[in-house]
Amino acid sequence: MNKKIKEKLIKIAEKEIRTDDPAHDFNHAMQVLKNAENICKKEGGNLDIIIPAALFHDVIVYKKNSPKSYKSQEDSAIKTANILKKIKYFSKEDIEKIQTCIIQCSYTKNIKPSILESKILQDADLLESTGAITIMRLCASSGQLKRPLYCFKDPFAKKRTLERKKYSLDYLFFKSIKVDKRLNTKTALKIAKRRISFLKEFLKELKLELREE
Repeated sequence: MNKKIKEKLIKIAEKEIRTDDPAHDFNHAMQVLKNAENICKKEGGNLDIIIPAALFHDVIVYKKNSPKSYKSQEDSAIKTANILKKIKYFSKEDIEKIQTCIIQCSYTKNIKPSILESKILQDADLLESTGAITIMRLCASSGQLKRPLYCFKDPFAKKRTLERKKYSLDYLFFKSIKVDKRLNTKTALKIAKRRISFLKEFLKELKLELREE
């Protein structure tokens, strides 16, 4: 992909991604793009597919507590196609592959990627679910959803079932420290191991602080 087209797509994404959710805003799209491009350097893949898929994978985001939440990926794929059809650069086949990547990016639906570009996008997005960035994203989401940071009586779920939609800390145990089990590429796995290691250190410190009297 040439620089001019990429810059045009970035400008469009910045305009179209309008959300009050800091965890899925334009900054998130740019981070996923950076991750995807880094993975692509080692794993291969078509940047004409990967770049727009990364930029627009969350162009429509419904709140996690919304009944429409499960439609975010599908609706993002539809809107992305409408955006790209106006740019005389992408073929019909390219747009279909980009939509496939966006739809298969969903974590909760546990979709197995069918093409290399989809694997790369899924990994690029999953990397933002662990490490230092995910702590900031979780805090932002907690404020937006008015969700408690942790269960005061049993913060580390020793005697209860994890409730990731109810407590932010539960999300770390449910997903963030297990991201490596869902990754598709060796490049992403290498990055994830470092991030997970940091996250485990954070959890150790948190445990110490919660036990202090």
